[in-house]
Amino acid sequence: MYVVIEHVSGVRVNDVVYRNIQGTSATAIAIKFECSATNPFIGIRLENVSLTCRNQEVQSHCANANGKIVGTVQPNSCL
Repeated sequence: MYVVIEHVSGVRVNDVVYRNIQGTSATAIAIKFECSATNPFIGIRLENVSLTCRNQEVQSHCANANGKIVGTVQPNSCL
């Protein structure tokens, strides 16, 4: 699950729900929200998300993103 914006974006993304997601990530950073400081990602909602990575502990990374978690979310959310 990646949302990566590497430059200043003119697009604003708000109020997105990720619900009942299970799977295996190809990298140790399984959840990554890296958004523009000018247009941060607001209102992310993670509901019952379970991601693993083979032979590695999964992590999350957030920059300029906020929201909340509902239910069980693995890896621990950075929101």
